[in-house]
Amino acid sequence: MTRRSLIRVTLAAVVLIVLLPIGYLVSLSVRPPGDVLNSSLWPQEWTTSNFTSVFDTIALGTMLRNSWVSAVGAALLAVAIATPAAYFTARRFNGERLLTALLASYCAPPIVAIIPLFFLLRNLGLTNNVGGLILVNGIASVPVAAWLLDGFVRRIPVEIDEAAVIDGLSVAAAFRRAVLPLLWPGIVAALLVVFFLSYNDFLFAVYLAVTKESQTLTVGLSLFQGDRNVQFGQQAAAGLLGILPVYVLALAAQRFLVGGLTTGATK
Repeated sequence: MTRRSLIRVTLAAVVLIVLLPIGYLVSLSVRPPGDVLNSSLWPQEWTTSNFTSVFDTIALGTMLRNSWVSAVGAALLAVAIATPAAYFTARRFNGERLLTALLASYCAPPIVAIIPLFFLLRNLGLTNNVGGLILVNGIASVPVAAWLLDGFVRRIPVEIDEAAVIDGLSVAAAFRRAVLPLLWPGIVAALLVVFFLSYNDFLFAVYLAVTKESQTLTVGLSLFQGDRNVQFGQQAAAGLLGILPVYVLALAAQRFLVGGLTTGATK
């Protein structure tokens, strides 16, 4: 076997392993309740009722909307804060210390901040509100977005900034007119990463948004776990309906996503 063939076989095996959980999720979503626990990968009976009855079990439409609104809002907020922060850490002396401090704050377990965040949001009237999730997830994701964007800023020659300042622009104007247009690939990558992180958030959502009108998809999926019965088929169907558009988005924007991760990882 040639080296190229070996690489192809290895990649095919990796893809198969990665897609196996998704395939089993599809298998569970088309099974009736009596066929769920037969421990086989392939269903013995088929049904599509799970995809319709799931909307009667939970408010899936509202939860999907809340997940998308909170994730998009958090991504926009995080990148709006992280873009000038990354410019500072990349261009200023000892800016790496600030970036290190930001990343260190991201390493702390989020659960330690739940109680103070709850009281802060309650005082602001943002508990049980999608706006509260946008605020919390957006600020919590600033370190990741700043780390990604820092790598992009460092790849832009500093002479561009200096030339803009010599032409009479202030530092802020030079950043806005000369550097920011070159940062769009990094901004798109940061938006995607923060979107995925916020869309998958469960901890903040389950503690800060407990009403049916404010719950997100991740919280909705946990509601299928009853005391005596677990509706695996409906849970799998809801999971597929939730991840399908996100997978499509990831595939459509994979060039920006991979480029952002590799650029952020290399300074």
